[in-house]
Amino acid sequence: MATHKAEIKWEARESGEEFLKGRFSRQHSLRFDGGTEVPASASPHVVGKWAVEAAVDPEEMLVAALSSCHMLSFLHLARVAGFTVTAYDDSAEGLTEEIAPGRIAVTKVKLRPKIEWAGSGPKPDELDRLHHQAHEICFIANSVKTEVTVE
Repeated sequence: MATHKAEIKWEARESGEEFLKGRFSRQHSLRFDGGTEVPASASPHVVGKWAVEAAVDPEEMLVAALSSCHMLSFLHLARVAGFTVTAYDDSAEGLTEEIAPGRIAVTKVKLRPKIEWAGSGPKPDELDRLHHQAHEICFIANSVKTEVTVE
């Protein structure tokens, strides 16, 4: 159907001996097909001082991808249902947990969308249905084992 590309670039800034000891920066860059470049790093929760806190880490990217995909799916479904969304803000949060000895995963993601409507919005049961349908058609949610909930 479609191919999606990303370029990841990292280079050593420390000597080979320091690298072998695990003392190296995890800072790298991500470049996407439209030319956007994003500073990235491992999570400070994983590698401490070898991470760059101001950069985006893979766990944050996964949470953001799930939130963005859900929003885009939701906006489409709301439009098809005849509702006009004027603003959509989400404060998504992911949880990492040990799933087996030495194996960590993003096990849960909570989406907390706040939606503004032009005119009247959907009733609570219809809103729940729209969120459920958005989850069902979200490409990213369909690609992961992570439990995704909407609060």
